[in-house]
Amino acid sequence: MNLAAEAVKIWAFAARGGVMNRRNVFAVFEMLFWPLVGLFSVGLLTRFLELGTETVSFVLIGAVAMNTVQIAQLDVSYALLYDVWAKSLKHGFIAPIRLSHVILGSGLVGLCRGLAVFLIMVALSIRTFGMDLGRPGWSGLAVFFLGLFLVAVIEGILVLALVLLFGHRAEITAWAISYLVLLLSGLYYPVTLLPESLQAVARLIPLTYFMEYFRAFYGFPLSAADPLTLGFLLSLAYLSAGYGLISLSLHRARQRGTLLKLSE
Repeated sequence: MNLAAEAVKIWAFAARGGVMNRRNVFAVFEMLFWPLVGLFSVGLLTRFLELGTETVSFVLIGAVAMNTVQIAQLDVSYALLYDVWAKSLKHGFIAPIRLSHVILGSGLVGLCRGLAVFLIMVALSIRTFGMDLGRPGWSGLAVFFLGLFLVAVIEGILVLALVLLFGHRAEITAWAISYLVLLLSGLYYPVTLLPESLQAVARLIPLTYFMEYFRAFYGFPLSAADPLTLGFLLSLAYLSAGYGLISLSLHRARQRGTLLKLSE
């Protein structure tokens, strides 16, 4: 394997994503406006309800997680959605590339944009709502962000697989999937408030454990002895399964002519 050639192919998709974001003012708007609205709407609600410091931190952690995952996941999803919207899906796969190049390249863009949103929201949480981030420290923040990014990539891969299988009909999942996962993972509440059947589903989602890990610094109980290990093991399992799913989806799309139908 020529590592230099592989790096160039990955960088090509990262550069394309960067150019698309730089030229599209709405991409910048999306990265800043909705996260700020989400953070301030939730933060001001905690002020109105006069919640305690720890409870405010619990809720703000959910807001930070929601917007970071959403932004990072969209960049992975856009890797094929841009081609679907431009009716040029087949052209990308004519080139000597693999799905790994698409995922890693778009993931680099998602990493950069997700990190920017994460840092902005963390800074505003400290400045505006007095959140004490000295408890987890920089190492805790780094681990938490890594967990959020892995969840975003998993969601993005699932969206890519659905786009290959169903085309335009799957577009809505690019925005809906994050909210569904966050709803089940205990966005602004402990997962113990969910019905028992949904609690069982929550235990299969890595994000549940990453948020529990971070919230434990603020005195909230853990449902597992080692949430980080569970979160990362589940993430690796889903990444492997997701890559297999998207490879199968591409094979089916070629067999059914979906690539041609979504191209001119």
